Amino acid sequence: MKRAYHSLTAAIALAAFAFTGSVRAEAPAAKPAAAAPAPKQLKPALWKVADADTTIYLFGTIHALPKGLVWLDGPVGAALDSSSELITEIPDVPAAEQQKTVMAVGLLKGETLRSLMADSDRVAYEALLAKLKIPVEAFDPLEPWLAGITLGVMPYAMAGYGADSGVEAVLRKAAVAKGKKLGALETVDYQLGLFDQLPRETQLKFLGEAVRDFDKSFAIIGTMTDEWGAGDPEGLGKLMNEQMDDAELADTLLYQRNRNWASWIAKRLDQPGTVFIAVGAGHLAGAQSVQDLLKAQGLASTRVQ
Repeated sequence: MKRAYHSLTAAIALAAFAFTGSVRAEAPAAKPAAAAPAPKQLKPALWKVADADTTIYLFGTIHALPKGLVWLDGPVGAALDSSSELITEIPDVPAAEQQKTVMAVGLLKGETLRSLMADSDRVAYEALLAKLKIPVEAFDPLEPWLAGITLGVMPYAMAGYGADSGVEAVLRKAAVAKGKKLGALETVDYQLGLFDQLPRETQLKFLGEAVRDFDKSFAIIGTMTDEWGAGDPEGLGKLMNEQMDDAELADTLLYQRNRNWASWIAKRLDQPGTVFIAVGAGHLAGAQSVQDLLKAQGLASTRVQ
């Protein structure tokens, strides 16, 4: 299950970002002000699947990024320009509405989060919250999966990453400006259900690993962004997917959804046109990726960038 929180679904990641805004964690001490860095040019990986009259682009995303990254140009920009529709994991739902939906299913009933924890896990959890200057009771109403996700996302926010700079937000803004249709592979409710249906034991393990790996997350986030920007799906696969040592969780978050999406793509090839699909980068990396599953159906994916 390690690092599963770096492979969060779009709905969960964006809603968790909204929730962290209501919790005042103490960020690392600020450095003296410096001149704004020059925009950083990135070349993330892009693939396409095509037949005689249909082209489907496959682009891996990171749901939150720092500002000042340049990637929507070159082959990626041209691919979006040539597409009539942008397909993402979920529809474009305001963060506040997503947060409201998350809270509707992510609250405990008649229990508190800390009462569910083993003593050693509770001690480590309370120590982390104390270090972050967060009241230890702050997440008591939350299901373990939601508390784990919130802690997993918090380092992104503390490191200056934001959902408004994330790939989906940037792509949607560009697509709307160009008059393109928007579509989605899943719904917010479906993605929330993936976590809410997890056994309590799995949820608590997920939370415990988010606590233990909190300090490591800052370096992992930087490496993940670098590998994404360098177009290194092999590195991303090792970092994001191969560390997920809980087979049930890996199948729930990654592989079953990859199978669903590969089937969707295969059927979409029957309809002429050009489509740009943007999903979490972990789904296009490593073993059992969407591309691997398409290949098993006789559909080749060509690397464009």
